[in-house]
Amino acid sequence: MENVFDAKTAQNYIDRINKLTPETQRKWGKMSADQVLAHLNVAYSFIFEPEKMKKPSFIAKFLLSRFVKPKIVNDKPYKQNLPTSPVFIIGDQRNFEEEKKKLIGNIQRVQQLGKEAFDGKENLSFGVMTSREWNNMLAKHLNHHLDQFGV
Repeated sequence: MENVFDAKTAQNYIDRINKLTPETQRKWGKMSADQVLAHLNVAYSFIFEPEKMKKPSFIAKFLLSRFVKPKIVNDKPYKQNLPTSPVFIIGDQRNFEEEKKKLIGNIQRVQQLGKEAFDGKENLSFGVMTSREWNNMLAKHLNHHLDQFGV
């Protein structure tokens, strides 16, 4: 699994994102390029703007941490056409350039904060996570959707 905390890896993701255009066609799924950028930014909102995100109930958090988290933080790539959590669904058109700029900034911010800032950091849905779990979750999500658009 790539290391999102490494400067070269972060730059590789940014280079891939910069290959996207509003007209880039997906290989699978339903989202357009602008929507997928906004979708990817939702994950970073959980990190950098948790106060804006809806917290799951105690029961939901328990179920998410026990049954979903292991699939999200392992090192196996996501399969195509997996169901999307409702909070991550982007149904409207977004400003491509704004979402791209925001995503690049989020990737840079994670890299600059470093793994130390993420070791023991709480995720609203999954509870306390290790830096490796954060890394795997972010890297898998980026790779999945960048591959979806062939970049």
